[in-house]
Amino acid sequence: MPRTGIFPAKESNRRKGGRRSLDRAPGTPLAHRVGIGCVAMLLAAGLAACADGEAGAGTMRVSGSTTVAPVATDASEVLREQGYDITVATDGGSAGAISQLGANQIDIAMSSKPFSDEDQAAHPDTDFHPTQIGADAVGVIIRSEVADAGVTNLTREQVQGIFEGTITNWSEVGGPDLGVFVYDKEPGRGTREVLDKYLYGEGEAPPPPDTDNFAIVGGNLETRSKVKSTAGAVAPLSTGFIDGHDDLVAVHLDGVSPDIENVASGDYPMTRPLYLITDGPPEGPLKDFIDYVLSDEGQAILPTHGYLGIHELGG
Repeated sequence: MPRTGIFPAKESNRRKGGRRSLDRAPGTPLAHRVGIGCVAMLLAAGLAACADGEAGAGTMRVSGSTTVAPVATDASEVLREQGYDITVATDGGSAGAISQLGANQIDIAMSSKPFSDEDQAAHPDTDFHPTQIGADAVGVIIRSEVADAGVTNLTREQVQGIFEGTITNWSEVGGPDLGVFVYDKEPGRGTREVLDKYLYGEGEAPPPPDTDNFAIVGGNLETRSKVKSTAGAVAPLSTGFIDGHDDLVAVHLDGVSPDIENVASGDYPMTRPLYLITDGPPEGPLKDFIDYVLSDEGQAILPTHGYLGIHELGG
């Protein structure tokens, strides 16, 4: 089965669990060119500074989505060489960052979920100003042994059954006689919102299944690690995070692979915009940061992490 080369996340209990996806989609491989370890170190350094409130008065504080973070980290690395003082952290994912921005705890929120009326209602005094910097695909990620045994495509109903705990063995969807273990994202994560919207539209997701084969995870790196280390695992994960990991596969959904063309066209059902959000139109150093990400040089960062830039989306 072709790997997803295009777009390929701590643990808790959403519905006390996680969703997995399995599909190496066909398409041009877009490798993570910046080592995750390097990104992790930069994020850790920024996280410590932000969490402790140690950032100096001139420090630009960027925080939020673990999906957007690699792009912001690379951009901040370039701008630091130009004298900018920037910290990048991933506290609380997209929803947490929006709340931090509303509380004036950060300067730029990274979000991999659309800004909602609920977000605005929670912070009525904040002039949220989202700037889209690209797009990403959320995949239903599974392990290669399950894919190689026959699970290459799942329907929406099958994915729903897996995450609701009514499908408990991969043999029920054309795979091996192997139990399903679901890792679902914690509430507030952009990845989870995308999956819930795919499965339930505007409706509300049910509570997590009461089973030992379900757990909640947080960021993309944690999610990937859990799926890689658990037999029969499945989880929702940015497809960019499985580039270079041949033991993971993003399954097709309703017969559509998460390749560049299908994400750009919107045919792939779990496509999402990536945002940098400020309180009011960005000015000064904040504008410099966002302008850099939107520049040709900054947009060139996105494909290195498996994402689409604005121009590829027709912008």
